[in-house]
Amino acid sequence: MKPTLDTRFSAPEAAPTPWPEVARALEGAELYWLTTVRADGRPHVTPLIGVEHQGAMHFCTGLREQKAHNLEHNDRVALTTGTNTWAQGLDVVLEGRTVRVVDHDALQRIAEAYVAKYGEVWRFEVGDDAFGSGEREAAVFRIEADKVLAFAKDPHAQTTFRLTTSD
Repeated sequence: MKPTLDTRFSAPEAAPTPWPEVARALEGAELYWLTTVRADGRPHVTPLIGVEHQGAMHFCTGLREQKAHNLEHNDRVALTTGTNTWAQGLDVVLEGRTVRVVDHDALQRIAEAYVAKYGEVWRFEVGDDAFGSGEREAAVFRIEADKVLAFAKDPHAQTTFRLTTSD
């Protein structure tokens, strides 16, 4: 995956952020902001936890939550994480499509990844095609990234990674 430095938004001395650094930021973040699109086109942004599994970011949401309703009609999302500072750290935006994970074995491995990252408080029971069951059922989604943007801050650098040919 080749990084492209956008010199319009980067300091003259900046270099592209290497993918391993971006991957560490995505994998290690405790909190993410997920943007989905409502049926009427308005954005919906919410904080959530997530995990990296087999090279992709994953998140879950209750089937009655707004983001679940949004994903029923539009699978496009942006997942954002970072340091929320101006002069240090790295912010990352991942853009792509969601795919619902329903395979029991995959769900079990993702549930184990949540426990490994966040501890026992985030232990999910795995049902037939989701975490939990009944009122507490949560769908699990994998983000198939099209593009990843990395915003380094010292020096300021905007790096783009294109994972597909679409924009």
